[in-house]
Amino acid sequence: MKLIIIIPAYNEAKTIARVIRGIPSAIPGVAEKEVVVINDGSFDDTVKVSREAGAQVVSHSKNLGLGVVFSTGIKEALSRKGDLMVTIDADGQFDHSDISKLIQPIVNSEADVVLGSRFMTSSPRLKMPAIKLIGNQLMSKFISMVCGQKFFDVSCGFRAYSKEALLNLNIFGKFTYTQEVILNLSFKNLTIKEVPISAEYFPERVSYITGNLKKYVFNSLKIIFRTVLDYLPLRFFGLLGLVFFLAGLVLDIIMISIFWKTGQFSPYKSVGVFGLVLNAFGLILFVVGLVADMLGRIRHNQERIIYFQKKELYKK
Repeated sequence: MKLIIIIPAYNEAKTIARVIRGIPSAIPGVAEKEVVVINDGSFDDTVKVSREAGAQVVSHSKNLGLGVVFSTGIKEALSRKGDLMVTIDADGQFDHSDISKLIQPIVNSEADVVLGSRFMTSSPRLKMPAIKLIGNQLMSKFISMVCGQKFFDVSCGFRAYSKEALLNLNIFGKFTYTQEVILNLSFKNLTIKEVPISAEYFPERVSYITGNLKKYVFNSLKIIFRTVLDYLPLRFFGLLGLVFFLAGLVLDIIMISIFWKTGQFSPYKSVGVFGLVLNAFGLILFVVGLVADMLGRIRHNQERIIYFQKKELYKK
């Protein structure tokens, strides 16, 4: 099998050479491999250092975001006829020897995607600040609930993908991709597996993605929200509509009971009107869910067409 190792990079000249040179020369199950650095508009010596270390470099003219970098990585892996793709960070926090652990479930046809997990087992070197650790855990619980599958780490960028997964992926988020990928492929019924990996946290390093925690949380939730709307519109709008309709129904019952006792609606007419407004709004949301669900089936068919187009385009 041919493995394409994708390294996203933005001003990583200090560490990227060590990452490239540390990739094992022989990996079980891999007959051929290529290392490709996706340079996201770096203005330091990232490109020069990467090429000197033996990697091929694909550059964006300006900084476009990790989500766009990942999409570029998918295109590169497919155009280079890769059977497998591994993404690894350029800062050196991951252990290169774990690459073989990541790809083995795919090589053995046990999974389509393998997530590296920093939290399945405790790592003595992973001394992450409490706020980031709690944030990761909460995000993992939320994604697990939506997907119906237990995940320990949904934010780690050290992962392996089969060719089938790459052909199925259509990512729209620009800021990041880690959670969107899990949701996207989970809703498409691809098999996702998680394996424990070693990782080292560098307190002095400011992440371009999680450095601003508020921005990271906001953008991640926005991507997740859009993905859930794309794949579960009826459930989302239906449940939301049900909440409003039931709230209105409570007010309706109150008004009926008042009328039953007094024979009139006054002086509580506004309560009844508000109840009817909530009923109507709930029904409107349900109708929106039905329409979105129909549009979702159209989107599903479009994605299947794109899948076969990709398959034909990158056919060996």
